[in-house]
Amino acid sequence: MGAENATYLVLGLLFVLIALGIPLAIATLTTAIVLGMSQFGFNSILLIANRLYEASTNYILIAVPLFILMGILMEKGGVAEKLFTVLHIWSARLPGGMGVGCVVAGAIMAAMVGIVGAEIITLGLVALPAMLARGYDKRLTLGVICASGSLGAMIPPSLVLVFYGLIAGESIAQLFAAALVPGMLLALSYAAYIVARAKLQPELAPPPSRAELDMPMREKLLLGTGLILPALIICGVLGSIYFGIAAPTEAAAIGVAGALLAVIVNGRFKLRDVHDTVLQTGRAIGPVLWVFLGANSLISIYSLSGGVGYLAGLIGSVDLPPLGILLVIVFMLFLLGMVMDWIGIAILTMPVFLPVVQTLGYDPIWFGVVFCISMQIAYLTPPIGASAFYLKSVAPPDVTLSEIFASIWPFVGLQVLILAVVIAFPDLALWLPAQMR
Repeated sequence: MGAENATYLVLGLLFVLIALGIPLAIATLTTAIVLGMSQFGFNSILLIANRLYEASTNYILIAVPLFILMGILMEKGGVAEKLFTVLHIWSARLPGGMGVGCVVAGAIMAAMVGIVGAEIITLGLVALPAMLARGYDKRLTLGVICASGSLGAMIPPSLVLVFYGLIAGESIAQLFAAALVPGMLLALSYAAYIVARAKLQPELAPPPSRAELDMPMREKLLLGTGLILPALIICGVLGSIYFGIAAPTEAAAIGVAGALLAVIVNGRFKLRDVHDTVLQTGRAIGPVLWVFLGANSLISIYSLSGGVGYLAGLIGSVDLPPLGILLVIVFMLFLLGMVMDWIGIAILTMPVFLPVVQTLGYDPIWFGVVFCISMQIAYLTPPIGASAFYLKSVAPPDVTLSEIFASIWPFVGLQVLILAVVIAFPDLALWLPAQMR
């Protein structure tokens, strides 16, 4: 079977299995076995087993459950509640101050947690009732929470960046540095949009109470002490990576230790919670790792069949300038993001797209940021739109999925705008990594 027929087999079988509702991990592993048996016979099973072993014993992979554990500990430690309370009081004098506080809280949580689901659920539990009780417009509130929570896909220590680094063979520290400025730009664009909407339509974001406006500076500073521990954790995790003190895996362990300290300081530590925390971490990491292993198996067999080279050559031969080919790739990522999870997209497409991108002269670190923003857009857009489903799980019964999806489009527009800016000005992503070399 040639590379072209192997491609038809992979695409056809994957489409059928996913359409039947088979989980992506099982669909990719099944496709790998069928393709392998048809190409290489029984020996392909040994190849797949070897690939699974190599992928599962990658040292950097240990960082993934550690970052997830850190996020769960921060959630249990009540850090999000303190963050939101402090930040919305500090931003009270801004139009739409509570929404701005939600965005800043989302950005800080992203730097501590890096898990979109945990962020959105936490903000949904903390910020959603507070903003609706204040009289904020429901659609604006839902959009702010979805967009703020999805910053975890972009701001380091994003798991999207970790897996991209694993697949692309690039430095995760460099990727974290590259994503920092674009991630901050995204957060700033959200905050600017909220302020502008609140100025133009004050009824969407009622002003704070007189008590909040007149709160003495001493009390605000006292409240601000709640930000010290989260700031130390962020500095400990990201600082140790950026300055070359620790690798991402060791930095993740530092983050877990800091998160555990935060739980103890906040008086939330209970021995009986240890079992639930570890179990919750296992449940979160399990599906991610199964997809990682299944897709890894498929792409290894498909690559041996010549399929990866065939597709890369097909895309590279398109009669378009480099920017045109890049935009085609980004558009394909958008389409895949509407129907597939980001980790499956990363493993299945990066072995094909990366050689093309590098042949066109683009930096793979920079392309990692482009991919990350694309996946953040995928977190919001229907029909998969995981952010909407996370928020729906903790929203009041009168909040519908259609309302949540209707609320996200202004923020999707901002994400597309920042993506265009990063494509037009690559140094926004590449300047900081260059300082680390």
